[in-house]
Amino acid sequence: MTSIFERALGADFARLHPQLRRRFGVSIDGGQACVGTGVMEHIWHAGFTRPFLTLGGTRNILVPEQGRQVPFTIENYPYVDSYGRETVSFVRIFTLPGRRRRFDAQMVYDPAKGIVDYLGSHQHLAADLDFQVDERGGLVIRSDGFRLHEGRLSCRLPGAVTGTAVVRESYDDEAGEFRVGVTVSHHRLGPMFGYWGAFTAHYVDVTEHGVPATVKPLREEARL
Repeated sequence: MTSIFERALGADFARLHPQLRRRFGVSIDGGQACVGTGVMEHIWHAGFTRPFLTLGGTRNILVPEQGRQVPFTIENYPYVDSYGRETVSFVRIFTLPGRRRRFDAQMVYDPAKGIVDYLGSHQHLAADLDFQVDERGGLVIRSDGFRLHEGRLSCRLPGAVTGTAVVRESYDDEAGEFRVGVTVSHHRLGPMFGYWGAFTAHYVDVTEHGVPATVKPLREEARL
């Protein structure tokens, strides 16, 4: 079975840089996970977003601090969630002065919707993802259409209170590392949050070592 990202991109998957094809080719059948370690050169946010980022930080959504040259890890493990859906973890850890922050997401493949991104430790937020390959073989991921799932409440959040996230990943052949940049913007207020930096990756045999419980959410959400 192909990876969820290959299914989302279709024929365009072959246009990715070979290192990105390997990184985003992790799948249950492939039996490997990708673990990256590196440094985020800059983590930033607009001042007015701090209260919202602080609230999100209680559930491992975004990062309320700012910093430069921040040690970083990302863990991409493929697994089947409790609802039988193929999932890939995107657990990012930022080692800031005096504390560590996590930004958790799990990407789930749905045959009808494509890839849905669940955010946070309890999957209270979900977003639709759009994947595109740029002219240099990099990957561009856009998230929009945020939904809130909390208890019996399940609703689409209005654009006035959400932003659009754009993730750009590429591979630097000369440096031998992945480059990543993330920007969250509001259609009226402009850029609100982001980070960029670089990391190297190694691959873990999931068949031998299993999937760490730490990359899975504390609660899984069935609603898309």
